[in-house]
Amino acid sequence: MTSTHVSKSAAVRARLNHPVIDSDGHTVEFEPALHDYVKQVAGAKVLERYLSRRGSGGWYRRSPEERRDHRTVRPPWWALPTKNTLDRATATLPKLLSERLDDLGLDFTVLYPTTGLFFPHMEDEELRRACCRALNTFHADIFREQADRMTPAAAIPMHTPQEAIEELEYAVKTLGLKAIVMAGHVRRPSPATARISPEAGRKAFWLDTFCLDSEYDYDPVWAKCVELGVAPTFHSGGMGWGSRASISNYMYNHIGHFAAAGEALCKALFFGGVTRRFPRLRFGFLECGVGWACSLFADMIGHWEKRNGKAMENYNPANLNGELLLDLYRRYGGKMVEGKLDQLTKSGGMLAGTKEDPATIDDWWRCGIEKPEDIKDLFVPHFYFGCEADDPLNAAAFNTTVNPFGSKLQAVFSSDIGHWDVPDMTEVTEEAYELVEDGKITDADFREFVFVNPVKLWTDMNPNFFKGTTVESAVAKLQAQPGRE
Repeated sequence: MTSTHVSKSAAVRARLNHPVIDSDGHTVEFEPALHDYVKQVAGAKVLERYLSRRGSGGWYRRSPEERRDHRTVRPPWWALPTKNTLDRATATLPKLLSERLDDLGLDFTVLYPTTGLFFPHMEDEELRRACCRALNTFHADIFREQADRMTPAAAIPMHTPQEAIEELEYAVKTLGLKAIVMAGHVRRPSPATARISPEAGRKAFWLDTFCLDSEYDYDPVWAKCVELGVAPTFHSGGMGWGSRASISNYMYNHIGHFAAAGEALCKALFFGGVTRRFPRLRFGFLECGVGWACSLFADMIGHWEKRNGKAMENYNPANLNGELLLDLYRRYGGKMVEGKLDQLTKSGGMLAGTKEDPATIDDWWRCGIEKPEDIKDLFVPHFYFGCEADDPLNAAAFNTTVNPFGSKLQAVFSSDIGHWDVPDMTEVTEEAYELVEDGKITDADFREFVFVNPVKLWTDMNPNFFKGTTVESAVAKLQAQPGRE
């Protein structure tokens, strides 16, 4: 489908001397065809069960009074473009998207599912695994002919290490897929509450983020990613957690929820020592922006400086000079302390503190942090952050005057084409470039954002990721530059 009109994004791309790689577009599944794959993978009964559970849960089936009584979270609604019919069809039809990529100012795109984003989070194990397998097979088939311009991300369930490894093996070795999207967490029922009531246990859930206080050891999963040469990326949300649980307002629930989910997992990967044990791994957090990551990076350094293993002696109750403290209270406390100072020395009093296991005093022990620069080395090279085109905080990733140690965080261009965030696909590249035009980032920063960082994310673990694509030559030249392995 050709057009004589040159879009603003195409005009921006024409001025660049490097490709634009989109690390998070979206395909909108053609559901009648996907249903055929579910039936082929798991049979008619599983398909019937899947179809019976579609929709937005109980919100639409409940009255306003019932929603309030059950605290039913307002789910996403009207989440796809409709007025722009061409874009709606483009998100579903790989051939049409391929024809239009130049008009979008994109050279290559990694595509994530839409309905399929929920598949790895299904509670029913048979349904979860069948739907992920069907989705991955479906996408491998329909995108095969367009592999020079795009590739789909395989959905990987994470309820157990075994199911994750089995789907990784199938997606990569059998289907030949090279990008993956893993569940970013598992909502597990609170055991104590579940013993009282299974239904209550499901509502009183805890978040398993795989790396810290997890139900299982997920190191075999990370090892399998290294073996297969795939970068774990995550596109799970945090709607329904904590304050993001409005029963009436989707926007209240939506704003910041991808960032909340990304931060929860990113912290777990770091504090769980995963980046220390698996130095080759690269992780991508999609559609969450980078503002939270800049804050997290700085906060971790500040917290380590105050509460590392050695610094904890500043707060050890055994180091308190009780005699001096009581003397100061007597001299300066006046009526506030009269007749009360003996309470301080009683068991459980202010001066007693709590007894801690010396082996658990250092919260950073799994990471092996000895100096603040270690945090930079275990954080910055390993994590990539998907940033939508119109997010002004994308510039924060490149702000070396504010980020600790003059660091640049690895923001990657993530268009989000196919969803309501993008009412016009032809504007995404132009919107991203506005940060250059407004003087917020440089052309060199923009090159890192849309080309260098995406190449590193996808090729650090698989140098041949872009082999056979339209950007193969440009990527090869980048990889050949000094300092690149």
